[in-house]
Order: sequence, then C-alpha cells, then structure tokens
Amino acid sequence: MIKFLLTLVVVISFLPVQAQTYKAGIIAFYNLENLFDTIDTPDVRDTEFTPLGDKKWDGDRYWAKIGKMAEVISELGAEKGLGAPAVVGMCEMENRDVIEDLVNDPKLKPFNYQIVHYDSPDRRGVDVCLIYQPRFFQVTNSKSIPLYIHDKNSGDRIFTRDQLMVSGVFDGEPMHFIVNHWPSRYGGEARSAPLRNEAAKLSRSIVDSIQAVDEWAKVILMGDLNDDPINESVELYLKGIGKKSKMRDGDMYNTMYKHYKNGIGTLAYRDKWNLFDQVIITESLLGKDFSTYKFKSSHIYNKPKMIVPEGRYKGYPLRTYVGNRYQGGYSDHFPVYIVLLKEL
Repeated sequence: MIKFLLTLVVVISFLPVQAQTYKAGIIAFYNLENLFDTIDTPDVRDTEFTPLGDKKWDGDRYWAKIGKMAEVISELGAEKGLGAPAVVGMCEMENRDVIEDLVNDPKLKPFNYQIVHYDSPDRRGVDVCLIYQPRFFQVTNSKSIPLYIHDKNSGDRIFTRDQLMVSGVFDGEPMHFIVNHWPSRYGGEARSAPLRNEAAKLSRSIVDSIQAVDEWAKVILMGDLNDDPINESVELYLKGIGKKSKMRDGDMYNTMYKHYKNGIGTLAYRDKWNLFDQVIITESLLGKDFSTYKFKSSHIYNKPKMIVPEGRYKGYPLRTYVGNRYQGGYSDHFPVYIVLLKEL
C-alpha cells in the first residue's frame, strides 16, 4: 500500500514505496473547448462568442467558464494525493488575456502559474499554450513552430495552430515539452487524415531536432491530436507506440494507449468514444531506475460532475454548449495527466 507521509498543495509530495521515498510530478493536458473572450476581434471568426452572437456569450458565462476550467486544473493530481500540476499544456483558448484570467482565478492563483503563449494563425483564433509553476519548472527556451499545410485542390494554405516547444529545467532536470492541437476531422476522418499526418511529421521533426543535440533528452509531447492512438499519424509518422514490447529505436511511448484499448476516451461523438488527448514520451522517461524522473502512470480525469447525467448525451463530457444551447458545463474533452517519479 502507498501511504503519503506529507500532503502539500504543490506538485512535489513524498511517499514511501517499498521503503523508498519518491518525489512525484504531475504533467497535464486540457482542451478548454472554446475559451473565448466576449470581444469581436477583427479578422478572427469569433462572432458567435460575443453577446450579440448566436451563443449569446457574455461576461457571466465567460467568468463561469473560467471558474470551471480553473477548478478542474486545480484538482488534477488530487485523486493521487498530489497537488496541482507542475506543467499544463492547453488548447482552444483565444488569446493570452483569457489565459491570464484563468491563472489569476482564486483556485489557481496560489500556484503562481506562468504562461508561455504565442498567437497562432488559426482562422478561429484559437491557440495552444503552456502554463507552469516556476518553483518546479524554469523555462530556458520556447518557440512557436508553424505547420505549413495546403488545400490539395486550390493549393491555398490552411491556417491552423502552431506547435509550441518549451525547454527548461524540471526540478533540476532538463526537460522539453511540445504542445499540439492537430488539424480537425472537418470534412471527414479519411479526407482530413493527410493534414494530421503532416502535423505528426512536424512534431516528429521537433523531437528529432532535440534528440540530435541530446540523444537521451526527456521529451513530453502532449495535445489534442484529433486522432486516436492507433491512427497512422500517431503510430507511423510520430512513432508513438502503445506497447513497450513493440518499441524500436527512436520510437516514443504513448502513455494513453492502454486507456483507449480499454474503451476509455476523452471525448464522445455519435455514440463513439475517441481518445484524442494524448501524452507521448521519449524512451528516456521509461525504465525502473528512478534516480531521475521516470514515467509512472497515466490518467484521464473524468469525475461525475464533468459528465452529462441523463438524456440523449448521458455519459458524454458535460460541455459548455450543445449547439447554441448553453448548459454551463466544463469542456467537450476530459483532461489527461501523467505522474513522474524520482527517488529522493
């Protein structure tokens, strides 16, 4: 049995496992589902998320959404006896201002989350970002890397989210994070698959560039990939493998694969569960030598309050809107997180 000696509202906690004491770190990812402000921004397709738009998006609904997102993030890791995550990758937020509002919510403010964010060229104006507790992670470098993809018929560029790379020191160890929101399945899964394959190639090239400098660099790739762990974008192009026994040199380990194979997802559509929200790690984070941080476990955070209790969508994530009908939920995605352990 694991018994916690000390419970802190921080990410570093202490626990004895077979007479050994460990530090535990939480790394999370959350799709915030359309966290827009209420302002109609020029050249951005955000009109529906304004007071005069179809969704009647106003200040009361905005601040309720902020509160719910902050609530969930503050709770990640609590079910394991740990505190709020050290690092959280996020997607589907409109700009830095809404992230500032989020991290300054009373539920998150005590953790002093800092922000890494760049504006993406996405037509809807949604971005990816990373927030972190500076007492556990110190950023040394960050970069927003554009994805250049084009419509196969017109040749026009398809503007989508950039990929965010953040490097730094995690509790004394060099570590790298890549935050993603790959192109959607709009127009159909098969028709849009080449776009996600290109996104996967870009992600793989970022990992390769990090490993070219340090072969055993610890890299954590996270995001809403808009594909499941078994799709070719993940397995073939990113080389994210779900079974350690099948990994070859250069492969990464998909920490969410086992959940998918067990029928557990992070979003539901037309009575089918998908697991688009994934955390994929390099081999350097695997193994039983916990003298440095290593992967211990992965989790989907899907508490009852975040689930539709009845009706047509019973069991689905309780989202903010169904169409234009406001239901005041959380997100259409459940967040995911992993636990890293290190011996003291």
